[in-house]
Amino acid sequence: MSTKKPMITCRDVHKWFGDFHALRGVSMEVQQGEVIVIFGPSGSGKSTFIRTINRLEEHQRGDIIVDGIELSHDVRNIEKIREETGMVFQQFNLFPHLTVLQNITLAPMWVRKWPKERAEEKAMELLKRVGIPEQALKYPGQLSGGQQQRVAIARALAMEPKIMLFDEPTSALDPEMIKEVLDVMIELAKTGMTMLVVTHEMGFARAVADRMFFFDKGEIVESGPPEQLFKKPKEDRTKLFLSQILHH
Repeated sequence: MSTKKPMITCRDVHKWFGDFHALRGVSMEVQQGEVIVIFGPSGSGKSTFIRTINRLEEHQRGDIIVDGIELSHDVRNIEKIREETGMVFQQFNLFPHLTVLQNITLAPMWVRKWPKERAEEKAMELLKRVGIPEQALKYPGQLSGGQQQRVAIARALAMEPKIMLFDEPTSALDPEMIKEVLDVMIELAKTGMTMLVVTHEMGFARAVADRMFFFDKGEIVESGPPEQLFKKPKEDRTKLFLSQILHH
């Protein structure tokens, strides 16, 4: 591991919303190909943290370096980082007036300047990968939530990102759809994609996370491999939170 340069480095990251100190000195290093699960109570700063990595939220103090590029006010750096970083949200944010295929080909054609044929070929390959090639010509409104979220994952992957960020990707889904989305994410993790996932899905964490980070009140309370956190958490706050989410 020591020869690899980290894919993401965060050092003493702070974020305020007005007087509210949302991130209080968060530091984390993520190696290439690592799958990181971030969990914690709502309002703990986990979504804010993941959104600072591609500058959807601006941090006020500390350093964030993504694949060797420092996240500063330099718009070019921000654009470079965004091109390398795919993001999947709670809400699917698909364009309702575009077909599934058009939703996926839009960014590669505009940003990467791919010809339509190449973008469509890639899109179909990705739709096969997420298990819904037959939905290509439908509109998002004709799909289930689970299918829409799988389209959103395919859309993010179409830009060939080096890093995928997931912000509670299954929390808006009906229970019967959660598994189909997590299965796609598990497959993706196995390909060696660097992933940061904010989630309460502990089965997913157990299956693929290299490390887990427990956030509370804007700080990392505890981190380690899933085995360690599930079996022998050190901190009382971690124990309490895990006992609440693992037992219902």
